[in-house]
Amino acid sequence: MLNHPVVDEGEWLAARKALLEEEKALTRRRDEVLAKLRALPWVKVEKEYVFDSTTGPTTLADLFRGRSQLIVQHFMLGPGWKEGCVGCSFKADHVDAARQHFENHDVAFAAVSRAPIEEIQAFQERMGWTFSWVSSARNDFNYDYHVSFRPEDLARNKSYYNFRENDFAAEELSGNSVFYKDESGAIYHTYSAYGRGDELLVGAYMYLDMTPKGRNETVRGNLTDWVRHHDRYGAGGHVAPTGRYVAPETLSCECEHSR
Repeated sequence: MLNHPVVDEGEWLAARKALLEEEKALTRRRDEVLAKLRALPWVKVEKEYVFDSTTGPTTLADLFRGRSQLIVQHFMLGPGWKEGCVGCSFKADHVDAARQHFENHDVAFAAVSRAPIEEIQAFQERMGWTFSWVSSARNDFNYDYHVSFRPEDLARNKSYYNFRENDFAAEELSGNSVFYKDESGAIYHTYSAYGRGDELLVGAYMYLDMTPKGRNETVRGNLTDWVRHHDRYGAGGHVAPTGRYVAPETLSCECEHSR
């Protein structure tokens, strides 16, 4: 049992009302910040990106699917990985339920990864997701939006990520980017968020934040303590700092090779 103060209803209500004022202030402040987000200047996308999809070559414009706004999830799934990052998968588990609503509000969604489309399709079928997911294996999209890193970056252990130069390097990292397409067909990059910047998209966290134990992680945001692919809970193993699942040592060699 948690060691926690226990009081009568009146004292609890007074404490709850005091917290409510802070919650309201936070909500108002968030509204102000979101207004500034929408007021950011835009950058016109001049490069023609062509992705591989299950239906053939697909342009960035095609991903809008007749809508004027597009949210892209930069999904960590590199060539040869066989399965996606655990954290990206955790976030992706929330997409299909939400998109049935925002797709009816002029917003499209697509995930983009650098893995070949065949590997993307196999993992997507395993997870049961139905959102659009394309491969940037043959274009610079992931590099231009700073979520994939070239061998020279890895060699010098440097990466430009979350709008700053970092003293670490990883093959793939995560994030979300937003685009707008006007009546002429011109496309603009309007927003990107990396690290914990898109954490509010993870509804499971919002539920946990209301509970007595909260996220119950060793470090705030260290989802690798407990999050797994949704078909792997109870299977053991752990998640590496790279975000990739590592199977228990007792599993077969085939599983070991898929790490």
